[in-house]
Amino acid sequence: MRLELPLVVGVDGSDGCLAALDWAVDEAARHGLPLRLVYASLWERYEGITPSVCPERPSEQVMADHIVASAAERARRRNSDLKVSTDVLQAEAADALLRESNNASALVTGSRGRGELKGLLLGSVGLAVAARAHCPVIVVRGDNAGLAGTHERILLGAGDAAASGEAARFAFREAEAHGCTLDVVRAWRCPAHETADVAALAGTPARYHEERARAQLDELIRDAVADYPAVRLRRTTVEGPARKVLVDRSAAADLVIVGARRRQGHFGLQLGRVAHTLLHHAQCPVAVVPQHV
Repeated sequence: MRLELPLVVGVDGSDGCLAALDWAVDEAARHGLPLRLVYASLWERYEGITPSVCPERPSEQVMADHIVASAAERARRRNSDLKVSTDVLQAEAADALLRESNNASALVTGSRGRGELKGLLLGSVGLAVAARAHCPVIVVRGDNAGLAGTHERILLGAGDAAASGEAARFAFREAEAHGCTLDVVRAWRCPAHETADVAALAGTPARYHEERARAQLDELIRDAVADYPAVRLRRTTVEGPARKVLVDRSAAADLVIVGARRRQGHFGLQLGRVAHTLLHHAQCPVAVVPQHV
């Protein structure tokens, strides 16, 4: 986490936003970061559609000002020492937060915004930001235990080093700040049909793939282990689909972290299947950490 930059929270007055705000206040305090609260909407689209409570200002802007002021007051009540700033932007929410990601330590959003259907597993803004932001994005979701941080455990999905190096460093910083155990999990699969050459490498195909997964896990975290020697570490290799393994283990975690590769010049959503699944189904907050290639 780039400590000189603020932790940015997208606020919109929804229940999901309030949970994200509370989580972000605690996170900012742990890292000694200022908190920046941002509301974004193209409210001029709604002028003339709904009655204005103030003749000089669109009703949506009045509501936006109220939302950010209420959010700032809630943040200060939760932690009076925190430095809090607010902004109301005339822009689509996802576009505004993506621009904010250029000057943020991390972005925090709720899992579903105001006005979005209750049946949605993840709102469109959260998905777009997690898939395209230039900084880590934390989507706050899950059960009460995970939101409250009572498990005292952070979970890192150990992907390939080329896509997860930044995620590994982020995970160690979070574990140090939380003062909790870091679980690093690498899932592996044994293809149904292996060649005799591969099987001969380690006696059985399953053993070969398990040892390969362990070596890949060790490679991913080698530098971070040296930089954060005080972090309590648990390394695990598990047979099975990574998406299922991490969703299942998120039930006993306070935060699950995965990497996402960002390719220069590529537009649209840049989000792997594992991260996409976690954002919709994890039982605790999810951090997606970009790896620029």
